[in-house]
Parts: sequence; structure tokens; C-alpha cells
Amino acid sequence: MEMEDKQFDAVVVGAGLAGLTCALELTEKGYKTLVLEANHVVGGRTSSWVENGMHVESGFHRVIGYYKQYPAVLAKAGVDVNKIVNWEERMDVRSPIKERIATFGIAPLHGPVKMLQGILGNNDILSFSDKLSLLPFFVKGFWDYLNHPEELDKVSIHEYAKKHGVHDDAYHILLFPLTAGLFFLPPERYSAYVFFGLCFPAVTRFYKMRIGAYLGGMTEMTTKPIADAIETKGGTVRTGVKVDRLLYQDGIVTGVAFKQEEIKAKQTVVATELGAAKRILKQSGINHEGLAKMMKLPTMPAVTIQMELDKPLIPYDRTTFGAGTALVSFAEQSRTTFKHVPGRLSVILGPSDRFLDMKPEQVLEITIEEARKIGLDIKPHLKDYRIVSHPEDFHSLEPGHDWMRPDQSTPIRGLTLAGDYTRQPYFATMEGAVISGQRAAQIVLQYLH
Repeated sequence: MEMEDKQFDAVVVGAGLAGLTCALELTEKGYKTLVLEANHVVGGRTSSWVENGMHVESGFHRVIGYYKQYPAVLAKAGVDVNKIVNWEERMDVRSPIKERIATFGIAPLHGPVKMLQGILGNNDILSFSDKLSLLPFFVKGFWDYLNHPEELDKVSIHEYAKKHGVHDDAYHILLFPLTAGLFFLPPERYSAYVFFGLCFPAVTRFYKMRIGAYLGGMTEMTTKPIADAIETKGGTVRTGVKVDRLLYQDGIVTGVAFKQEEIKAKQTVVATELGAAKRILKQSGINHEGLAKMMKLPTMPAVTIQMELDKPLIPYDRTTFGAGTALVSFAEQSRTTFKHVPGRLSVILGPSDRFLDMKPEQVLEITIEEARKIGLDIKPHLKDYRIVSHPEDFHSLEPGHDWMRPDQSTPIRGLTLAGDYTRQPYFATMEGAVISGQRAAQIVLQYLH
């Protein structure tokens, strides 16, 4: 790709939520900003596209009601989050151990009756004693999150739950879905610090808690409007451009290089996922002790299977957790995100590393078998499917790794980082990505003023 103008105030590498947020903030201040994205669509881990005739997404996505900065960025792009999602007031848990579905209310303000029904009901699945066993676990967990974060990050949720007497059924029906179902890791591999950190905003803003299912593809609903807003304000967004390295000499980053081309910029923001960020830094010859922690921070994969069916497999579109199965979270989406097809099941598989190197047909076979265990018969209704894998897009949420997350600022002149792996309180979430982009923009603005 030949680019006429090769001098910018800022160049942002990566058009996911972090990069787009950063670029939007910079263009709003009047700075000449270029965004470069390796893929053919914007969005990164929040993207959608058509693959061999089938609409697919980068994953199985939901928006959480207590997010603040994510809706604010969408609003800047002219998007009202309430108009692009269908808010859910309940979630389901299906388990091969239990014969019935457990339904829990998740919207204390918008669905208080359903919330109480979930707490007081489901007694044939969770006894009052089971539910009560979670109380000391959560109370002590939030206390340790606020007062002893480093110690909390040394233990897994499994260890913490056993230490505080959580009953087996409560562990299986609730804690397993809230760990494996949200971030693909079983409780024994999931940092207790990360778990309570992700739950903490739900405590402080409990009245905002609910889950939103998107009414269309992620690129169309969210990230393309942000990219359009950037260009409307004078910025430039280019897809299909894979940055090979940064222009780095004498301890200063002065731009980026790709395909024999060089783009100069006063400030450069690397806003890719963690694996790509580490590769770009390495290929640029940047070996600074101030980035050593980041370079050691492990990544973890994510794998989803997305299936088109000849009918809806479930009578409603609702976030569901397959406790004790490889189907850690899923939903029927033919009435929300994918209304153009008769049936659509999107599933996050876990543990993800188990599926990463499997052939697609093997992944499908396991999915069908695991679904059968929780009362879902996929095979007779399957029309098409796709596997979407992200080998190293997430930073590891296992115990002992949080201290390695870097700040957005770096010791390298001209270089700033953005991405949900960087230091911010929402970890690997859409809200976390947006906050990292905002913080990166503030750092860049200090140098551009």
C-alpha cells in the first residue's frame, strides 16, 4: 500500500477497541493520526466478517451493564449502546451433573423479582447451605483484593474456595461458570486476584449489572462507527497493513515500517494484542529492561465454535454456562446477533489450549458430544460451522502473572502501549481495552502539546 502522506503526529498500530479509542481521543484534539490494522476489518478481538459465505465473529461477545467508558466512547461515535444490544436479565447454567437448568437473575435494578427468584429458588440444585457457603468466600475475597492484592494473585480460585469452605455444588454450579465461562480457564488455573477484580465493579455499581447481547456483528455495531468517527474528525484508518517493526534508533521510536515503506510520526502507540506487541518490539530491536516484565508476561489462547443450524437450538437467546463441560459459555443468537439465519449457536470452548491445535472436525465432534451431555442435540440440525482461534491474544490470567502487566507509558521515547493487557482495573475486557486507549492518548497528548 502506497501512502501519500508519510508524516503524522501519531501512528496507532492496531484497530481494536484500545487503538481506536486512543486514535479517537487524539483526532478530537486536532492531531494528525493514522491507524494501521493488519486484518481486513477493524475491531481486533471485537470484530466480525464474512468467511466463505458465513457471518462469523472474533468471539462470543456480551456487554456488561456496569461498563462506563466503553458506552462513552461509543456515544462519541454516535452509537447509543442501549440501541445496539438486547439487555438480558437472567443467565442459565446447564450441568451434566444436574438434570434441570438453573436460572439466575443478574439485573438487581431492572429485574429485581428475577434476581430474588434466582437467589431464593433453584433449591433442588443449590441448597440454602450451598448458597450460604459463598458468603465468607466473597466477603474475604473482596477484602483481600483491596488490601492484599499481591498475596491474592498467588492462589487460584480453586484453592481460595476450598480454603473458605465453599460447598462442592456451589463451586460447580456458580464458581466454575464465573471463571471458565468468562475467561476459558478452569478455577484451578484462574487467579483469585483477577476473579475478585473482575467482580468488584459489580459490587460498587451493582444497580447497573446486566448483560447485553448485540443486535448485529461487532464491527458493524461498534468498531466501524468509531473508525468512521476518526476519519470524520480528520484521522486516517487503514486495514490490511501489517506493521513489521518500529523505526527505532538511539533510544527513540520515530514511526513504523511495513513492506519496504516507512511512516514517520512524533508518537507511536502499539495497540495490538499482547503476542503481536511482543513480536513487534522484538523485531524492532527494542530490548529495554523497563519492558522486561511485559516480554515475560505469558499469553493465553481463546477458541470459539460458531454453528449455523436449521432451527433455534434453545427457545430463547440468553447467556448460558455449561458447567463441567467444554462448552464453558454459549448462546443461541438467531434472535439477536444473527437474525438472518434460522439457528445460530456460538460457543466459547475451554480449556482453550486443549483445542488450539485440533483439526476443525475434531473440535466439532467434541462440541457435539459435550452438548449432548447438557441436553442439546446439535448434529441433526447443523448446516455449517467455523472455528475461530486466537492463539495469543489474551494475557494470562493464571496466578502469579498480574505483576508483569506493563503501564501504558514506556521508558522508550516516542512509544506508548495500549491494550487490555496493560495496567488498568478491568483486566481483559472491552472496558479495559477502552480505558487503556484513553490512558495511552493522555500520555501521547502530554508529548504533543
